[in-house]
Amino acid sequence: MDAKTNPSDEAQGLRLIRAFLSLPPEKRAEAIAFVEELARAHGGREERPEVSQT
Repeated sequence: MDAKTNPSDEAQGLRLIRAFLSLPPEKRAEAIAFVEELARAHGGREERPEVSQT
């Protein structure tokens, strides 16, 4: 763990991951598409390698 990381930020991140993993596959795909769209809207890189969804 990074000394600069706020423990509550880390806990929040773990809660988000747990919530994401509890979603059914089709809802996970929707969440990924939503986050990718947000990243593009906020100046994220346009060319990213595709991530395989298993």
